[in-house]
Amino acid sequence: MAPLVSTFSIVACDLEAGHWGVAVASKFLAVGSVVPSAEPGVGAVATQALANPRYGPDGLALLRQGLPAEAVVERLTAADEGAADRQLGVVDGRGNGAGYTGSECLPWCGDRSGPGYAAQGNLLVGPETVDALVETFVATAAEKPLGERLVAALAAADAAGGDRRGRQSAAVLVAAKDGGYLGGSDTLLDLRVDDHPDPVGELRRLLAIHERLFGVTPREQWVTVDQALREELTVALARRGYEGELARALEAWAGVENLEMRIDGVDELDPVVLAELRGAASE
Repeated sequence: MAPLVSTFSIVACDLEAGHWGVAVASKFLAVGSVVPSAEPGVGAVATQALANPRYGPDGLALLRQGLPAEAVVERLTAADEGAADRQLGVVDGRGNGAGYTGSECLPWCGDRSGPGYAAQGNLLVGPETVDALVETFVATAAEKPLGERLVAALAAADAAGGDRRGRQSAAVLVAAKDGGYLGGSDTLLDLRVDDHPDPVGELRRLLAIHERLFGVTPREQWVTVDQALREELTVALARRGYEGELARALEAWAGVENLEMRIDGVDELDPVVLAELRGAASE
């Protein structure tokens, strides 16, 4: 039997950045294990209500063939005897969005789609939840990376009412070509809160940690390390038990703190690393 995933979600893309993703929240355990699918250059899919888990892989397969989002929605639902109970959102590789809400989905239910997004929800307090998804996503265009925009939209929708049964889980998935750790995968962002009293709030906290550890500060914004700063860094590291030659001490500390991706010698320093060391030194 298909899982009943009464929820709200948004699928979207940032064509300029080459990012495709999904954000979702629900009164459902581990919603991120069912709803989202995304592939860079191909598209993103969300399946919910009486969810059909095959919509994710099958939808991406159709998108790889070059079908537009609307045609993918039509193909998936036409071949599904249970389509009346399904809800679906798709964004294709060209940024077209399309949604579907079956006639038997539990109210309130509905979807909205436009350039670069499709938003949908069922068993909601009202349409204001889906409206908040769309309005927040559109309002943040060009201001933030896709992952931040998706989670901000999720937070706005949650504040607007969300799932009328309550809260339990949330997730965000963003795919980008070679965007994963050390370029070893296309998963730029995959954060899940499986069971929490404030899952969207917890998701925002995890996103902030992810950005601190794996975000990229443009090199022109790095700080030049002069003699005074070298001395400050040496003292800060020593307080944490990392003594000796500065480059080795910094590398050892960064490895423990999972900040090794943000250091490159000691002539210049990522301001995120500097802020962490100064915070550590004041503790």
